[in-house]
Amino acid sequence: MLTLYERMRRDHGPVVPVAIAPGIEAWLVLGHRELLHLTRDEQYFSHDPRRWTPLRDGRVPPDSPLIPLVGWRPALLFADGQQHRRMRSAVAEALGRLDGHELIRMVRSAAERLIAGFADRYEADLVPQYARLLPLQVVTQILGLDEERGPRLVEAIAAIVNPTAAATGANRRMGGILLELIEQKKRQPGADLTSWLLEHPVGLSDQEVLHNLVVIIVAGNQTTVNWIADTVRILLTDPGFRSSLARGHLTVDDALDLVLWRHPPTANFPGRYATRDLRFGGQHIRAGDMLILGLAGANADPEVLPEDGRPVIGNRSHLAFGAGPHTCPARDPARLITRTAVDTLRHRLPDLELAVPEDQLAWITSPWSKNLAGLPVRFTAPQLAADAAAATHSADSGDLR
Repeated sequence: MLTLYERMRRDHGPVVPVAIAPGIEAWLVLGHRELLHLTRDEQYFSHDPRRWTPLRDGRVPPDSPLIPLVGWRPALLFADGQQHRRMRSAVAEALGRLDGHELIRMVRSAAERLIAGFADRYEADLVPQYARLLPLQVVTQILGLDEERGPRLVEAIAAIVNPTAAATGANRRMGGILLELIEQKKRQPGADLTSWLLEHPVGLSDQEVLHNLVVIIVAGNQTTVNWIADTVRILLTDPGFRSSLARGHLTVDDALDLVLWRHPPTANFPGRYATRDLRFGGQHIRAGDMLILGLAGANADPEVLPEDGRPVIGNRSHLAFGAGPHTCPARDPARLITRTAVDTLRHRLPDLELAVPEDQLAWITSPWSKNLAGLPVRFTAPQLAADAAAATHSADSGDLR
């Protein structure tokens, strides 16, 4: 992929013309400096997809796979200016009320249950059996869902992010479950994200709460899945990194940051929409054009990397979480969830190893991301849950940011 980005950069510069569907063109922003400009300037680059010319002209059919990505919702992801600041303040403050130590315990408990489910087989596929399930199980608890609605939401989200013939109506089912939850929390608020959004002084409407919850769930789920899976993959396939981790020279956070630099969970993210004609990155951009955040390409921009092209350990100036006013507000809890998931796995299965050669790992690719389809592993000596809990106890006193 880096070779492709290098060729694009050589042929077009930091802003590249691309086709994202038959007859539908956009601009992919690969320059680190240009991407920072794009994300910080709301005067020239809007987040509102209703400005997008192909959508206004009816050239994007209702059943296009682009619609779930660019269909407008009354949520912070699709708002600018004061309206965005209003919704973001509610979402960011609600996320900020999550107790870090409680979240660690929640993640560890879910991780222990999942590991116990395959530990006696001495083999597993960590994508479908661990990385794909763990974030969903945690988010249902964060939202305040009960034991009846939680599994229903997990099932609906799984159908949405991994479409199959059985996925018809999954988005509607998810909306129905969340509306039921909102009504319940209005009557019986609790210490959960839904209640905190409802009671925030900016006064979000029920529809705004609903659609901001949808954005948090759907946008955050697959990225966390990818982050967990890729971090474990690096620990299993990079002997030097694994050895340095074992000796205490590096930390799991260093592995997390390496993934964010080299393999950001979302490689390309739509989008921004030009509010007027302008010259940008050496290209003529027209009002209504879509610009895509090339997060992976910007992280690989030679202008921000050392001469050897390798990210510096401990450097968090990557753009995996975006930048500017729309920087991901869930980056801190996402890091805590991922770190705890990886740590628990390492301590429960200390002799974990890849069950196939690295070049045989299967990937799912799209214009937006490159996801591991599976991560088959084997192990011989799973620790008892009590031992693993003691081994990971130090995480409780670690950096919760």
